[in-house]
Amino acid sequence: MTSVAAPRPARSSAARYRSALWLLTKRDLRVRYSTSALGYLWSIIDPLIMAGIYWFVFTQVFDRGAGKIGEQPYIVFLLAGLLPWMWFNGAVSDSTRAFLREAKLVRSTSIPRTIWVNRLVLSKGIEFIAAIPVLALFAIVYHAPVNGYALLFPVGILLQAVLTTAVGLIVAPAVVFFRDLERATKLLLRFLFYASPIVYGITNLPDSIRTIASFNPLAGVMSLYRAAFFPAQLDWFAVGASALVSLVLLGIGIALFQRSERSVLKEL
Repeated sequence: MTSVAAPRPARSSAARYRSALWLLTKRDLRVRYSTSALGYLWSIIDPLIMAGIYWFVFTQVFDRGAGKIGEQPYIVFLLAGLLPWMWFNGAVSDSTRAFLREAKLVRSTSIPRTIWVNRLVLSKGIEFIAAIPVLALFAIVYHAPVNGYALLFPVGILLQAVLTTAVGLIVAPAVVFFRDLERATKLLLRFLFYASPIVYGITNLPDSIRTIASFNPLAGVMSLYRAAFFPAQLDWFAVGASALVSLVLLGIGIALFQRSERSVLKEL
């Protein structure tokens, strides 16, 4: 009697999405580093150079590193802000061409088009996580003690992933219709760098502007990261405001993305 093999259960759409997301993310990372002699090191060279420049300017030239715009050791303080900024800046910048760069694939594939934004957020996020040992090394070298707030580090990663995804979902389809937004986004990112507590701390701001600055969603994210080494930098109001703004932006991003998806496909 011939036995008939039972059919394999079809994978859920969520499982297929995760599989495709991981494949595209690995492809991005492989393409980015396959032709590079330094490979992974490029993901940390840029923030290290930036940290060195700001450290020199604020601690050696103007002597404003400790207690004025940040805390000591200031190099650790800087890296705790610059490394996550590189994730946010890189993912949002690349999102401006998320559809335009691979228009044929976007049109021909049936997977949800959000994957073209999420793969950028994930690949840049992996680079950020891969750079965390460098932050830990500087903390050890410069004797920056780690405290219990280090447990909030994953919360910062999750909150930043939500925020970065939200902005990417807004920017990616908008650039398809208004190409000048690509350059405008890069200009806005430059402004946001100085408007965010990266080279300075949210708790170092005057009370008159600290409340307003707390509604910058990056403020709470930076506060969570820095709290692992500098407990005084933890601002729960900024964290709550960041979570609220990030979730609102995510809702707006999803709604705009869904409404514009068909128009984007026609425009590509």
